[in-house]
Amino acid sequence: MEQKKLDRINELARKSKTVGLSEEEKTEQTALRNEYRKSVINNLQSQLNTCTIIDKNGNKKKVTPKD
Repeated sequence: MEQKKLDRINELARKSKTVGLSEEEKTEQTALRNEYRKSVINNLQSQLNTCTIIDKNGNKKKVTPKD
């Protein structure tokens, strides 16, 4: 996510605590937060896809999703 968008998220958060947000700003804040959440989830999934677990016997096993 771009730094400019992160700065805007923080700016809206500060403004909501002090003077409040208009409906348009609330909508923008929700959209930006959702985009940020998706970015964090995708980064975490990417990291987990490269992880391996090594058991006591030295066998490597790739991390897989649990259904």
